[in-house]
Amino acid sequence: MSSDTTVAVRFPVGGRRLVVYVVWDRRGGVDDFVAFALAGLREHASRVLVVVNGALTDEGRAKLEPVSDEILVRENVGFDIWAHKEALEHVGEGIAEFDEVVLTNDTWFGPVRPFGPVFDRMDARDVHFWGMTDHAREEPNPFTGKGVLPYHLQSFWIAVRREMFLSEAWREYWRDLPQMPSYFDAVLKHEALFTERFSDAGFIHAAAYPHTDYDTKNPSLLNADEMLDRGCPLVKRRVFFQSPPYLDHFAVIGRWVLEKMALFGYPIALALANLARTVPPKDLNTDAGLLSVLPDVDVSFDPSKPFRTVVIAHIFYDEMTDEILDRVDTLPGEYDLIVTTPDADRAERISAAIANRPRRARAVDVRVVDSNDGRDQSAFLIGCRDVLLSDDYDIVVKLHSKKTPQDGFNVGRHFKEQQFENLLNSPGYTANLLALFQNEPGLGLVFPPTIHIGYPTMGRGWWSNKPGFEVLAETLGIRVPLDDLTPLAPYGSMFIGRPAALRTLVAHEWRYDQFGGREAYQDGGLAHILERMPVYAAAERGYHSRTVLTSEQFSISHTAFEYNFDELSSTIPGATYEQIEFLRLAGYMGTGRLRDFARIYMRLHHPGTGARLRRLLEPDRRVGRWWHRLRHPRATLRNAARRIARH
Repeated sequence: MSSDTTVAVRFPVGGRRLVVYVVWDRRGGVDDFVAFALAGLREHASRVLVVVNGALTDEGRAKLEPVSDEILVRENVGFDIWAHKEALEHVGEGIAEFDEVVLTNDTWFGPVRPFGPVFDRMDARDVHFWGMTDHAREEPNPFTGKGVLPYHLQSFWIAVRREMFLSEAWREYWRDLPQMPSYFDAVLKHEALFTERFSDAGFIHAAAYPHTDYDTKNPSLLNADEMLDRGCPLVKRRVFFQSPPYLDHFAVIGRWVLEKMALFGYPIALALANLARTVPPKDLNTDAGLLSVLPDVDVSFDPSKPFRTVVIAHIFYDEMTDEILDRVDTLPGEYDLIVTTPDADRAERISAAIANRPRRARAVDVRVVDSNDGRDQSAFLIGCRDVLLSDDYDIVVKLHSKKTPQDGFNVGRHFKEQQFENLLNSPGYTANLLALFQNEPGLGLVFPPTIHIGYPTMGRGWWSNKPGFEVLAETLGIRVPLDDLTPLAPYGSMFIGRPAALRTLVAHEWRYDQFGGREAYQDGGLAHILERMPVYAAAERGYHSRTVLTSEQFSISHTAFEYNFDELSSTIPGATYEQIEFLRLAGYMGTGRLRDFARIYMRLHHPGTGARLRRLLEPDRRVGRWWHRLRHPRATLRNAARRIARH
């Protein structure tokens, strides 16, 4: 036991508390949820020191200054742990002015419930340090697969009393803190050890919401809504970006957590704006349950809050004009109609069809685009750029005449109906869809879920588009994390959204020749890359997306999906998340040849052998290049895309 350990005491009446809050944003900005959190903490602190890992924009600083006393900007190394270390060094001997130091960061949303009752309760405890939450002991350690993960207070919130932070043990701990180049280092070299280290030294600790009050080892992740019911003032952001199969295993329903947060008065728009910019969209769509099955009876649209709506329809198959406009006419209220088409003959037939219909559109504009290269993508981004940049509209409905004849009648019919029905099924359904935009100011796009009946989309939705997507995203300044296997995207290229959410895409000056002609309308070409881009472009601006289904489409989709998933899971033991982990470790299955199984065996039982073999081949540069291209086709495609972009 440390010789300088003292008796634990309560936080004194009128005591002084220092809050050290760490912020990191890859863009150098500060999301509004951070300012909201700091405003909630400020009344309970004598001093608030914000530490920014990395850059800080002027706009970000302007958000932090009203809710903090000092801002310290540092190099982004060592995660929030080394940021806390540097903050303590910055405060120096001045720390003796305080009775408690709270070390926290931007990994939580709050206050959802008031901070006051928690501080009052913990102020009355005779402890040296306390955490908001804790994590039970686990064996084996889930991070390493062996050994023990000790019981510990979770490091996103550690409050330390002066009897501990003035001790020699405290000074030694931070003086000898190891480097932490990875997230796992931060967990294994600090978070998992901190509690045990100081507990063994004789310091007394407690958790405000201990895991022993719940039925899991990690309630901050697995019991978030239950914790809110018990007065916990915050929700960990990880609830909305942890691996969806893992959360599925524990039946963690992020949608219910969001609803409970809203029930307690937290402005959900702050959370969704941050998550949209920082979480792979499909992860967020799944974890937060951002799928809506809408009824055909209007139960939510407020006609006193109409939208300025424009419909942009690219019609190549002009015989579909009436079919498309029948769908469009389900929109509540007035709308403007813009039709793009490749040539004057089609334009004339489309105009005649519109003239023969009862007039619903307030204004009609039939435009002949300069080229059909890029089809509906180029017609939208180039042919209607003036409309989308005009700020004249709140909502844009993007449609096109879809037949997909190359995939056969059944497949083409289903794809078309999956698109049209889930966007514009009936007057009541469409009104409910637009009501989503009325109720969620941060909602950017709404579209049908990923097509899977008739198409092998699942697990390979990027196809060969990801390398080119990465290059284009970098060009456009889109830094939203990419989905791994299948991006959240409006496959079929139809959606309803806010023009403001698409501004990043529309503001770019596209050219028809970039689309490469008719033969380039395939995977890897610009049109297919752009088909996957809208959600990410919207998310970069802080807009989240939703997927929508009719009840009939849901019944068709879910039963097929459930059966297929049942078959795929039947030969692999374990829970779903364990099956997925196993398959990822096994890697690509190939065609089941002996060599394929040999590779799977080596990946599962002798990982790293391939890397060692590549190092052996490295001296032979020609063989090394061949090996690299064979093993890293995505990098090879990405390099090719960059060469194309430069020209």
